[in-house]
Amino acid sequence: MKQNTHPDYHEVTVTCACGNKFKTGSTVKQDEIKIEICNKCHPFFTGTQKIVDQGGRVEKFNNRYANKKSK
Repeated sequence: MKQNTHPDYHEVTVTCACGNKFKTGSTVKQDEIKIEICNKCHPFFTGTQKIVDQGGRVEKFNNRYANKKSK
């Protein structure tokens, strides 16, 4: 086999914005990786899903297509 073809795989610490830290393996040349969301704060895993309807977009969509059906 060829030597020195694979990148260096080492242990890194991953830090989430919520404060959760865990260790994993990575080929990134850093000792720490910062992420915005993890399994401790993600809505899918916590069961606290937030549904945000900005500016009544669903209502605007329904009104727009309700008018076209009546024509």
